[in-house]
Amino acid sequence: MIRFGVIGTGAISAAHIDSINKLENAKLTAVWSRTPEKARQVAEREGCYAASTIEELVARDDVDAVCICTPSGAHMEPALMAIEAGKHVIVEKPLEVTDERCNRIIEAADKAGVKLGVIFQSRFAPANAALHQAIQEGRFGRLVMGDAYVKWYRSQEYYDSGAWRGTWELDGGGALMNQAIHTVDVLLWLMGPVESVYAYADCLAHERIEVEDTVAAVLRFKNGAMGVIEATTSVHPGYPKRVEIHGSKGGAVIVDDSVVEWNEAGDPERGKAMKEQFGPKFVSGTASNPMAMSFDNHRKQIGDFIQAIEEGRTPMIDGREGARSVAVVRAIYKSAKEGRPVSLA
Repeated sequence: MIRFGVIGTGAISAAHIDSINKLENAKLTAVWSRTPEKARQVAEREGCYAASTIEELVARDDVDAVCICTPSGAHMEPALMAIEAGKHVIVEKPLEVTDERCNRIIEAADKAGVKLGVIFQSRFAPANAALHQAIQEGRFGRLVMGDAYVKWYRSQEYYDSGAWRGTWELDGGGALMNQAIHTVDVLLWLMGPVESVYAYADCLAHERIEVEDTVAAVLRFKNGAMGVIEATTSVHPGYPKRVEIHGSKGGAVIVDDSVVEWNEAGDPERGKAMKEQFGPKFVSGTASNPMAMSFDNHRKQIGDFIQAIEEGRTPMIDGREGARSVAVVRAIYKSAKEGRPVSLA
């Protein structure tokens, strides 16, 4: 039984708490919030302890692991506190908002010998896992193009609802860092490392935010393939996220983590079978509502994290895996700001 503390009680903490409650080998024992009343409400509802400080939570003997659910740019400090207290740590995406802050968490976990995980639950969607396996087996031939499209909508009220939203310091960016980073992670998982990027970014439809709400980037992958990332929170009413992978012998299109196209040269029946097995079954509402999602993949990932602790292995998505997407996002921002290609070498 792995006993969890949850730091931060914002919207995304519901996914962590629900997952912990549904896993037989997990138990929620403590929560903390910068708003004490929210911590007390969650603790009363869940039957756990409301810690008055982060230091108190991470010092508890009945906490083995900690979920970090604070705003993106406030992940490092509580993560370091938990690591220094000898706790395993799983951080809601992104790991942090700069490469330097990501690296500090990774280095601290390495030094302390604790497990570090980063939530990118889309990798646990069956369609994405099947596509990753097909690519590893070379069923699409040489990869030629890999594209990610996240054309969502967030109202002005969404950004106005929290002082941290739309800020460089705590949000780390806009449509790309906050909303599209899940799909960026999937793209990198499927296509491999990025060599260079060239991008444009702007705030086109919102007010009173520091960051972009629209970005378009061209990518060159280290394997020679090319690709595109488009991300926005400006497109009303919002459309399903989309990943397209194309190779010399076939390819696939994944929409909202479901297969809508799958083609392999010389094997048309496989495409039919994949669409039947992994076709659309759940319609996500996250294109316009950030919490209109299933928590199933969060549960699968936290389950993998627990197994990693029990088996003494690396979690499927550890700190280094989690930092890769942040590095690409930061390179895209740098390219847009400086108006030139940026290498990730």
